[in-house]
Amino acid sequence: MDKHIEALGHDTEAALRQKIDGKTKPPGSLGRLEELALQIGLIQGTLSPAVKAPHILVCAGDHGAAKAGVSAYPQDVTWQMVENFLAGGAAINALARQAGVELVVADAGVAHDFGPRPNLIAKKVGAGGTASYLDGAAMTAAQCAQAMANGADVVRDIASRGCNAIGFGEMGIGNTASASLLTHCFTGAPLVDVVGRGTGLDDAGLARKRALLEEALTRHPDPQSLSSGRSGDQLVLNVLAHYGGFEIAMLAGAMLEAGRQRMVLVIDGFIVTAALLAATRLAPQLLDYCVFAHRSGEPGHAVQLDHLGARPLLDLGMRLGEGTGAALAFPLLAAACAFMNEMASFESAGVSAKS
Repeated sequence: MDKHIEALGHDTEAALRQKIDGKTKPPGSLGRLEELALQIGLIQGTLSPAVKAPHILVCAGDHGAAKAGVSAYPQDVTWQMVENFLAGGAAINALARQAGVELVVADAGVAHDFGPRPNLIAKKVGAGGTASYLDGAAMTAAQCAQAMANGADVVRDIASRGCNAIGFGEMGIGNTASASLLTHCFTGAPLVDVVGRGTGLDDAGLARKRALLEEALTRHPDPQSLSSGRSGDQLVLNVLAHYGGFEIAMLAGAMLEAGRQRMVLVIDGFIVTAALLAATRLAPQLLDYCVFAHRSGEPGHAVQLDHLGARPLLDLGMRLGEGTGAALAFPLLAAACAFMNEMASFESAGVSAKS
């Protein structure tokens, strides 16, 4: 697995800041848009940043632990929602269309036979979804590596179409539980602080979910023990394989490849950020390429954002997933590029600058 990602060069930073401050406005008056313009300019190494052929990649997979009752919905909803994506009827379809972003859906390991479909990327690792982490590891090391490699393959193909900004989404009944376990392992936060209601559990369902996840951790109370004494990258991959999902591992691999391709990564909510926690452990410099779209209503997302030192663009109380928050953020990226490229400077407009 190639995890080398170029550190952002800062040769253009002074010129970018000068261009931003030279626009016909008080310095800093466009707030976060100015920060976005600077970040995109640094990623692309240009004074004229642009969002080209934007895509959102939604990875779908099933979780063995879902059968134990960690979600309010039955596992069949995963494949049914993939069908909804393919038919264009889900929230992510509507929001991606509105934002002018192309949607790509990948089957990372859904427990359903879709057959050959023109709008579905077939990257299934396990036909029945993952095993249950309540009984052992969710994935073998080979399965986890394959899912990550599949994600990298999809992003390379997307990049070949001229895409330089990619958002990430997911679908998988039970994947908030998986994300909670990964967040606990990668941040050290207490499990109770990162377990939420997911798809809408009532109080009894939430209590059951917490108990099941505590049980999973009791069997393996120390993530270090999962690596059989090994450390570093191997530990990260071992934890991802033990508690993750095929779609989460695919997302982690896709993010690493997007960084290698010097794309802008638009990060969605709780599950997507769980994948990013693994990816940034493997390549910390990837964080410089990330734009955090929104703050999810899922409580563990705030823990993730704090751990990464991230400031999301939006806070709308959303917790749907699918990449919906990422879709809403793309127009803001476009706006940041537009003011850089289309707004007059004090000099060109003949407007007096600040004394």
